[in-house]
Amino acid sequence: MKYRLLAALAAMCWSSAQADVRGLQIEDLVRMERVGAPLLSPDGKKVLYTVRVTDMEKNRGVTNLWMQDLSKPGKEQRLTATDASDAEWSPNGDAVYFLSSRSGSSQIWRLPLQGGEAQQVTDLPLDVDNFRLSPKGDRVLFSLAVFHDCKVLQCTTDKLAAQKQQKATGRIYDRLFVRHWDVWADGRRATLFSAELGNDGKVQGEPVPLSLTLDGDVPSRPDGDHEEYQFSPDGKTVVFAARIAGKTEAWSTNFDVYQVPADGSALPKNLTADNQAWDTKARFSPDGKTLAYLAMKRPTFEADRFQVMLMDVATGKKRALASDWDRSAMDFRWSSDGRQILAVADDIGQRRLFALDVASGKVRALTGAGSVNGFDTHGDTLVISHASLSGDSQLFSTRLSSAAQTEATKMTRLTGRNAEMMKDIRLGDYEQFSFAGANGETVYGYVMKPWNAQPGQRYPVAFLVHGGPQGSFGNEWGYRWNPQIYAGAGYAAVFIDFHGSTGYGQKFTDSISGDWGGKPLEDLKKGLAAAAQKYPWLDTSRSCALGASYGGYMMNWIAGNWNDGFRCIVNHDGVFDTRGMAYATDEIWFTEWENGGAYYDVPELHEKFNPVRFVKNWKTPMLVVQGELDFRIPTEQALGTFTALQRRGIESKLLIYPDENHWVTKPANSVLWHHTVLDWLKDHLNRPAK
Repeated sequence: MKYRLLAALAAMCWSSAQADVRGLQIEDLVRMERVGAPLLSPDGKKVLYTVRVTDMEKNRGVTNLWMQDLSKPGKEQRLTATDASDAEWSPNGDAVYFLSSRSGSSQIWRLPLQGGEAQQVTDLPLDVDNFRLSPKGDRVLFSLAVFHDCKVLQCTTDKLAAQKQQKATGRIYDRLFVRHWDVWADGRRATLFSAELGNDGKVQGEPVPLSLTLDGDVPSRPDGDHEEYQFSPDGKTVVFAARIAGKTEAWSTNFDVYQVPADGSALPKNLTADNQAWDTKARFSPDGKTLAYLAMKRPTFEADRFQVMLMDVATGKKRALASDWDRSAMDFRWSSDGRQILAVADDIGQRRLFALDVASGKVRALTGAGSVNGFDTHGDTLVISHASLSGDSQLFSTRLSSAAQTEATKMTRLTGRNAEMMKDIRLGDYEQFSFAGANGETVYGYVMKPWNAQPGQRYPVAFLVHGGPQGSFGNEWGYRWNPQIYAGAGYAAVFIDFHGSTGYGQKFTDSISGDWGGKPLEDLKKGLAAAAQKYPWLDTSRSCALGASYGGYMMNWIAGNWNDGFRCIVNHDGVFDTRGMAYATDEIWFTEWENGGAYYDVPELHEKFNPVRFVKNWKTPMLVVQGELDFRIPTEQALGTFTALQRRGIESKLLIYPDENHWVTKPANSVLWHHTVLDWLKDHLNRPAK
């Protein structure tokens, strides 16, 4: 009796202690503070970074600047009290430059670190989209959206004002892009400008255009930033990437690296005209003698391998660095001594930082499990932004000389944002696994348990399919597709890096082109079966498939070609009809490469894996989600999907956002998205089996 009483009391205490512990919810995810990439000071002793906080009342994120002295890890200093982003150090580290809209438009500001208020550096009639400060601090580069037939900046402002006064709202186009990502073309181009800074730290006179003579955007749209242009170490030369638009912009990936004097005294010179594929992100070596940049080999293929190239500045001679390294570099930096290039790349379900020896081409991994989402280096100091499936991006420091397959937990932690908020939240345990997929080749995936998983219990499955299709659902923390949200709702999660995924060699990535519904579907089937066999706590008889973009395409493909696999489907911005996609998407190079050419030349290739051909086989309940500003996979694709479901009498719902693009970015919309999706899963996975 005594022991029973003690056991009962112990159980009561355990239950009480567990009462406040819960899984991750969307409201938690939306409120999380997001730490940006690190930027080391010129002496390598301090680190600058952004922190984004969600303002639920204003329904947007607010970003500000923070700083740490590396000798006092964890002791943060807030630098700005209002919206600030895109930071740069002054050459001697006594000030920080940043973008802010505090004056009513986006302009460059300078904050002295010895004390005093921030001073406005630019006062232009147009928004500054991004910028770079010269190594000597005497000049600044920045990008503005201007009409190329205007000689002064005010001309663009006047033209925009005149357009608003016109009663007729129609626009006339004679070439593509007509619209791109989520905006209609209005005739302006992102254009690179250069301006001198006076003794008072402010821009002097009218800025000088550096790319105005080129028919292209600098940086590129929609995702380009100041990583696409750089000063030389002496500040006299600028390199930037641009694609000439002409009539072929919508089906061309031919970006080139251009060189131009920083003062605009000569026209831009094309340094990579010999390569008809993508060249970008050029960076000078510390001594200015070598230019490194990223290059693809195959024109019109956006997911080709990005190879690190080195060009001798004096002779123009080029060579590939580490040509046998079968990974695609995403971002890179020179080491301070110029002997190494540090590069980030997907690698077997992780996103690692690698060191490439400039002389030998030898490659070594500097980080282990998880994802490096940003980094900077100075001397022997290395600071990285690191995340994983078990935690959001935070900053860590280590010594470059000692970093080798180091886990973030073994580095010095600099930031611990969200620790207080997460103290009562338990995340789901996860594990990577492999299996024999299509053609008997090894394919990798992850499984994740519910946050409150108990031994001997079986759990319904959220089967997540990534987009791209050349992408990865790896060991990363996401704010749109985060498996911990499903684990927090009591579901197990399974996600497979099928044929076509990145980080497994370029041949594996290439294998999806022309075979969207072939090997990837086989991998998904075999992956779910392999997971179910290896992990008995997965109840695959109660599973729902979810995906966006290509993952949304796969939801439509599954509906017609694997219609007995799932109790429900969630389809976000998915391709329904490949013919409509070929003629309505903005970036045509994508559909033409993936399907072997233009639709009118090879209709049979586009139709081979067209989901619309198999609507007669559909029977699985489907939730369809679409952003009306999505010009990558236009709204008609979702409407076609929903119409087909309704016409066939299949249980279905449509969630549509008039103010979202290919992503759901607004906090309130994200909350609605997740609750709608989780309610859909609950409705179908909690029902008794038929």
